[in-house]
Amino acid sequence: MTLSRRSLLAATTAAGALTATAAAPALAQGGPPGRGGRGLRTGFEQLADGGYRVLAGQKVGVVTNPTGVTREVRHIVDVMHADRRVDLRAVFGPEHGFRGTAQAGGSEGRYDDPATGLPVYDTYLTSGQKLADIFTESGVDTVLFDIQDAGARFYTYIWTLYDCMEAAALAGKRFVVLDRPNPLTGREALGPVLHKEFATFVGREPISQAHGMTVAELAGLFNGEFLARPAELETVRMTGWRRDDFYDASGLPWVPPSPNMPTPETAVVYAGTCLFEGTNLSEGRGTTRPFELIGAEGIDHAWAAAANELRLAGVHFREAYFAPVFSKFQGVTVGGIQIHVHDREVFDPVRTGIGLLVTARQVWPGFAWREDNWIDKLTGSTQVRTAIDAGATTDEVVAGWRAELAEFRRTRRKYLLYR
Repeated sequence: MTLSRRSLLAATTAAGALTATAAAPALAQGGPPGRGGRGLRTGFEQLADGGYRVLAGQKVGVVTNPTGVTREVRHIVDVMHADRRVDLRAVFGPEHGFRGTAQAGGSEGRYDDPATGLPVYDTYLTSGQKLADIFTESGVDTVLFDIQDAGARFYTYIWTLYDCMEAAALAGKRFVVLDRPNPLTGREALGPVLHKEFATFVGREPISQAHGMTVAELAGLFNGEFLARPAELETVRMTGWRRDDFYDASGLPWVPPSPNMPTPETAVVYAGTCLFEGTNLSEGRGTTRPFELIGAEGIDHAWAAAANELRLAGVHFREAYFAPVFSKFQGVTVGGIQIHVHDREVFDPVRTGIGLLVTARQVWPGFAWREDNWIDKLTGSTQVRTAIDAGATTDEVVAGWRAELAEFRRTRRKYLLYR
């Protein structure tokens, strides 16, 4: 069944939406404490706590999606629109849309938001001067960014950030990033580093597959290392977040950043198992456990057995059967594995993803890469695909990116904002 975007948005909007001139209710000053008793405050909470002084005298536009919420799960657009201290003029929607009505590879288009009356501009797959022209058309002075990331290079919202920073510089607009936690922690960068000739919307610049940074830290990295014309950048940091914190330490509600990222546990494995998008296996889209269930017709118990023999840190694999309701193998019962992370402190999602690719190819004669070699875009070069095709072990594949990862880690350290 096809739903009208506008009717869906209108149906989910409170009938008595607050007007732009109403006074905003106070935000909660505490919330559940983080691990060890620390209370985390997001970039938006810090902005609001400071009376929106960062936005004083500015016409503001916001790049956001359903994750841009307070800990009371009120959307920041609704909160700021109801506050006299903020002159909010526009919203810019990324992939899946501002209110989140579109599936993977889709967006909401241009419309007026039923809740606020604000114009919503579509930024998905728009960059450079075209996106700069949208910022100019909107009439804003400052572009605000507040989106929850998932910690992986191929998660497109960090490249929405990059494109918007580039466009803001071209349009002469100020750019402010409101920080949120990296759900994978910020302990270390993992995996292969993108080679520039493989740049796409799932990776614009040479960062590692699991970058171990927050969006504010990435903004600093983009500005300092990659953008030919740096943006007029300001970041609003979190308080109470440490680099070894997983998402549940934050005390924040989890709002799915996209339809196939339903839980923080999904984010823990995603940086590795999303690689199966580059194969003919289902990566679990269309199930209740996307990226935790992987399989295809003809796979049986042998794959789980082979994967467990690798003795990968922090994870076990269970023989599993499932029938996706959409995407690959829609309506067909397939065999494969379910990933069970039992110790996330030592779990390495990228190494795990490589181990699963290696063993899937070994045990299933039907294994194939996507014909467009999408795996090269996801991993950032031909190295992973060609090594696995040559019969390399998991250790040998991982060793192939060791030098470039060490170089990225050195660059990354300059832009870290938290201990």
